[in-house]
Amino acid sequence: MSEYHNPVLLEQSISALVTNPDGVYADATFGGGGHSREILSRLGAKGRLIAFDRDADAAANAPSDPRFRLIHNNFRFIHNYALIEAPQGLDGILADLGVSSHQFDTPERGFSFRFDGPLDMRMNVQGAKTAADIVNSYTQEELERIFKLYGEVDNARKLAQLIVAARASAPILSTGDLDTAVAGALPSFAEHKYLAKVYQALRIEVNDEMRSLRKFLEGAAKSLKKGGRLAVITYHSLEDRMVKNFIRSGNIEGTLKQDVYGNVLAPLSAVGRKPVLPQEEEIASNTRARSAKLRVASKD
Repeated sequence: MSEYHNPVLLEQSISALVTNPDGVYADATFGGGGHSREILSRLGAKGRLIAFDRDADAAANAPSDPRFRLIHNNFRFIHNYALIEAPQGLDGILADLGVSSHQFDTPERGFSFRFDGPLDMRMNVQGAKTAADIVNSYTQEELERIFKLYGEVDNARKLAQLIVAARASAPILSTGDLDTAVAGALPSFAEHKYLAKVYQALRIEVNDEMRSLRKFLEGAAKSLKKGGRLAVITYHSLEDRMVKNFIRSGNIEGTLKQDVYGNVLAPLSAVGRKPVLPQEEEIASNTRARSAKLRVASKD
């Protein structure tokens, strides 16, 4: 399913994840199914894999395998399903937090400034709020907040002002409308990089990604059995900071809590001191891998 999505850090992530071929695993972000297929290839007849994806388009990629089940839901609910599917605990959980190539490359989904399409960005097309709803209804202060927090853009206030001014004349309904509205804020030397941050911020807000990630991490820690592995691939600093903090301290803020003996109260321990990065060959064949980081942890 490489046309749908080319899996990133495939060998590294699955080798770190699968330690028991007869275990029960979860692919929290199914997408094109590349990671799931690799997991299944390493499981025995008794092994099982459950996968999650809130995008209904992903169902077309589901493998025909009795050991596999695809759940059309947000991965933030992983613990609810783990209680049913693996009451003794999951042996491993994988999450690839990147947007699928299919979503980026489908103009009508509105994820990319490369195409002129509806300003949508919903991972679940049944969701109530689109990116157009946000840019046309949020206050200037609210827009500034999401661009600063989720896009980490330097001139978030000017960006928000331009959007508010543009929508006063006509609603911003397409990616082309948005690109035109924010043109005055684009740096001449890095327009595409800047627009990528703008679209990232809106996508995160539309899909409530940061809250979903926090819920997922908390649920994953509860769902793993002792010695089970969590492998998470991130693509921007906000995600990576949350994952790193959670592995280190058991919360996304990174606040260390200790018992009376000074032991850190965290459910997971990092496997390896540094994140795993893609090799140059992978980046050359798949440019979307260039910002990827893999962090692996074990349930204590």
